[in-house]
Amino acid sequence: MPARLARRGAGCHEAGRPPPDPQRPLTPPPGLPTRKAARDLLAATLDERRPLEEALEALPRRLDPRDRAAAHRIAAMVLRRLGSIDEVLSPYLRKEPPPPARHALRIGAAELLLLETPPHAAVATAVALAPRAFAGLVNAVLRKVAAEGPAALEGLDAPRLDTPAWLWAAWHAAYGPAVRAIAEAHRGPAPLDLTPAPGAEPPAGAEVLPTGSWRLAAGTRVTDLPGFAEGRFWVQDAAAALPALLLKPQPGERIADLCAAPGGKTAQLAAAGADVTAVERDAARVARLAENLARLRLPATVVQADAATWAPPAPFDAILLDAPCTATGTIRRHPDVAHTKRPRDVQGAVEAQARLIAAAAKMLAPGGRLIFATCSLQREEGEAHLARAEGAGLRHDPFTPAELPGLPDAVTDGCLRTRPDFWPDRGGMDGFFAARFRRV
Repeated sequence: MPARLARRGAGCHEAGRPPPDPQRPLTPPPGLPTRKAARDLLAATLDERRPLEEALEALPRRLDPRDRAAAHRIAAMVLRRLGSIDEVLSPYLRKEPPPPARHALRIGAAELLLLETPPHAAVATAVALAPRAFAGLVNAVLRKVAAEGPAALEGLDAPRLDTPAWLWAAWHAAYGPAVRAIAEAHRGPAPLDLTPAPGAEPPAGAEVLPTGSWRLAAGTRVTDLPGFAEGRFWVQDAAAALPALLLKPQPGERIADLCAAPGGKTAQLAAAGADVTAVERDAARVARLAENLARLRLPATVVQADAATWAPPAPFDAILLDAPCTATGTIRRHPDVAHTKRPRDVQGAVEAQARLIAAAAKMLAPGGRLIFATCSLQREEGEAHLARAEGAGLRHDPFTPAELPGLPDAVTDGCLRTRPDFWPDRGGMDGFFAARFRRV
């Protein structure tokens, strides 16, 4: 974001020369390891365009788990509210500081305005976090932000500011005025959704959603829930659970789950009694898939292969293809997506998805059914594939509203289209597209 001249009359030190008294503490303030980790997460996502989860895995193993969790919370808040935070900081910056100083300012502002950190702690840790030459700048700016307090956010068009312009334009073209509700749904953490194993009972405090998923409050630690180690449920957004439900797997059917990791949909199919082959290209994700299936005690044949070129030994009765995509429907859970993806990524994803659809069509027995799904809000990665599927020898088999209890607005032209602003009183849901086809 280009820097602007101060409009509130606040000066700042020249960035190139440290002030006489940078006010850097002689000893590091408490909480500095957490903020350093948060800064590293922001640098990975905003400067290197790496996924937040990947950056989290790359943090030093010696970092205390509590610091790791707190760093993730801070970084996620900055990413969710990045536009608003930068708008608040902008009047105090005469020129753009380098990324390390900018990230220290963002972390400090997020703690002051959104995370209820005591001002002295937020400012002190941000100053200690900044490069020495910019310590005075960070101190001066954040003291002004602290003096203004949360009122600094009042009057801002936060949904628009916190949404990259290209995404806002694409969603406005696709969904009209609902773009604002979608953007609003991205500004807070998502609840924890679970898919139950057959016969499992929901944990205390869980809401049973109309589609069968269980929902618990944001921040719930799934590993602390009774039944986790025994495999009675697995983490899966309520929208992500719908494609497998709509495939309607039957006991004994031969079903392929293509691009299967981390295994939530494979587990749904296996739990229904299907004979499942789970295909995944990436070796690390294959290991995670196998680990999840082992905890859940569910059988499946796991194949490491590229689904676009893999040839099965015999045709399948049904296939679930949840294709790799830009994942713009998951921003409420993965706020880094809004900042790591670019418009050119959409076209690359579309081309890969088209290859997978063509490959999947060849794997189906005549009359066999295919569910194609993506966790993207971009229509190019959803509705635009209907014509391509027909060209691959697939006939569209429309969904009906009766197949989706509690989601009457999710069926459009026979396709599933969920959005983050659905179920607002329940905490929303991921944006998903799915269509069902039959092989001619």
